[in-house]
Amino acid sequence: MSINSARRAAIQAITTYTAGKPSFNFSETSPADIFGRNVFSDRVMRERLPKAVYESLHKTITFGERMDSSIADTVAAVMKDWAIEKGATHFTHIFYPLTGQTAEKHDSFIMPDGRGGVIAEFSGSMLIRGEPDASSFPSGGLRSTFEARGYTAWDVTSPAYIMENPNGTFLCIPTMFLSWTGVALDKKTPLLRSGQALNRGAQRVLALFNVHTDLPIVSYAGLEQEYFLIDHNFNFARPDLQIAGRTLFGASPAKGQEFSDQYFGVIPQRVLSCMMEVERELYKLAVPVRTRHNEVAPSQYEIAPLYEPSNLAIDHNHIIMATLRQVAKRYGLKCLLHEKPFDGINGSGKHVNYSIGNAELGSLFDPGETPHANAKFLVFCASMIRACHKYGGLLRATVASASNDHRLGAHEAPPAIVSIFLGDQLTEVFEAFRAGRTDETGGKKRRRINVGVETLPPLPTDPGDRNRTSPMAFTGNRFEFRALGSSQSAASSVTALNAMMADSLNFAADWIERELATGLSFNESVQSYIRHVIEEHSAVIFNGDGYSSVWHNEARRRGLPDLKNTPEALPEITRDEVVELFEKQGILDKAELAARKDIYFDQYCKTVHTEAKLVLRMAKTIIFPAGMRYQGELAKTAASMKALGVPYTSPTLEEVTEHLTGLEQAVKDLESLVCTIEALDDRELVAKRYCSEVLPRMRTIRGLADALELCVPDDLWDLPNYEEILFGK
Repeated sequence: MSINSARRAAIQAITTYTAGKPSFNFSETSPADIFGRNVFSDRVMRERLPKAVYESLHKTITFGERMDSSIADTVAAVMKDWAIEKGATHFTHIFYPLTGQTAEKHDSFIMPDGRGGVIAEFSGSMLIRGEPDASSFPSGGLRSTFEARGYTAWDVTSPAYIMENPNGTFLCIPTMFLSWTGVALDKKTPLLRSGQALNRGAQRVLALFNVHTDLPIVSYAGLEQEYFLIDHNFNFARPDLQIAGRTLFGASPAKGQEFSDQYFGVIPQRVLSCMMEVERELYKLAVPVRTRHNEVAPSQYEIAPLYEPSNLAIDHNHIIMATLRQVAKRYGLKCLLHEKPFDGINGSGKHVNYSIGNAELGSLFDPGETPHANAKFLVFCASMIRACHKYGGLLRATVASASNDHRLGAHEAPPAIVSIFLGDQLTEVFEAFRAGRTDETGGKKRRRINVGVETLPPLPTDPGDRNRTSPMAFTGNRFEFRALGSSQSAASSVTALNAMMADSLNFAADWIERELATGLSFNESVQSYIRHVIEEHSAVIFNGDGYSSVWHNEARRRGLPDLKNTPEALPEITRDEVVELFEKQGILDKAELAARKDIYFDQYCKTVHTEAKLVLRMAKTIIFPAGMRYQGELAKTAASMKALGVPYTSPTLEEVTEHLTGLEQAVKDLESLVCTIEALDDRELVAKRYCSEVLPRMRTIRGLADALELCVPDDLWDLPNYEEILFGK
């Protein structure tokens, strides 16, 4: 066993772990008893607010009507009383700045009353708007650092909630975050704007089908969250895990995931205890978590809620990530949300199950059971095909990050080429539209498809098997976008999907209206639109193996962008067609998009720069000294044998010396290169050089260090190895 104290402590914690005392009597307390108890929900508002105030607020939340500001004081007073009853002393406006993380500033309800006492105060203006210091948040040049004013604005569509802490509770109010001039400095503002654009486009198409609904059309998201749990002692013993969130060194273990014995296996007791407490905490906040299981890689797991309106689903996903991190600590575990914490095994994603519709109509991606429903479905499905073909580069850019680059393209993560998987049957239906025919069995003659009549049979809800290598796969009544990374906010991807779909739906409405004006029937006009989409945009449809070199060559032939890394993908954000898309929909303007591109380039550079510094420090202070100690022992042994007159050569000594010599030179090369690149002013150029020059040199150093790990005795190697980290439960 290793003499390293952190390694021994981790192993001891794992082997001696016993379940603690339950926080409540689970046999007497059902999930229904606690579900939503810390949420200022519709039920709470209906019970506590005056009827007229509740009805006004309910209309705003349900139908998207403008909020009557005169009710704000009443809502704030009731919300404050409810929060105080639950022990809250402070409130905070929760928002999502362009760091991609959750931000909050806590303010007390307590105010001096002027007579030596205090009163609880929370007005309508305090509910609707806050003013955090915005100077240190990234803005991409939209504002100067010395201009600190930034505003949070209440998102009434996402309910307020109470977060519990061992020493009290506080009220959380979901908000948008904008500058003093009204510029969007967050991820929620464009998300909400894109939802409005989607509703306008979808309502136009539905009206052509004579479908009317009082409820707005919204996007839905089901966000599957993958993560790793390891003993926290291992995390403390690994500077790379602690700072970068991933292992920058580590030889592959003798056993990885190749036996598939982890996937859906029996959940280890300590992990299951942690999962159960996570779920209880999430139930209190009305997060509808439903699934938990082992994932493919050792020590990898998944939690998945039911689908919800995308704005709420994304807020809930931020809560899920925070809760996983917090609760894991109580069990001596570290939750890793990095996309690729360990080399050679699966990374972690956050699959976005995306659909559009409302409570009255259900999913508009549902094929339905009648030819008329099929026709409507085919228009919406064709619009997604067009959207992904026209704006696939934008969708790729929304998942671009230094961490996700390590994950995409292998181990069940989709490649960087955006394509759509439809399944063979649905693909055949669309191909038949392109040819203006369908082949029917049973001795029937070949007929032309006529949308809305019985020659187009009802489509099954599962027209094909799932394709785990497809970035965008149709899965029955929704599309599963699999490229999003586990640590990323889904807001940018869903914003792009909403905007893309809004554009395609407006295009569909324009096309059908124009065809109707020429005298074509409605069915003929719909068929004309679907045929056009398949003729112009079917290049994005691919049902095969996304990893194969054949597909990559074919994708290039089809003209699909293959944006392999973040520096290649981020310029898509400011492509003329993308700027026009966002400006036309009123989501973001050219300056706001340019700012986001600059911010993401800067984040990429900082991430790789930090990792490069870690590689240099760990190589010089941990790995090289361990190799030198072993080299010294081998040399001493060889010298002793020779002194005794025994002929002795040591291939191991030669191997270790070769690795050390190579490591020393590689460290010098990387150190010099990083200094040279950091002296440049152009962050886009810096990012490209980090990607093409620094990352390969980091991999060279890792290769030499990992080779040393396989040579150096365990008691001389200070870093916990993959076997210990991944298989210690």
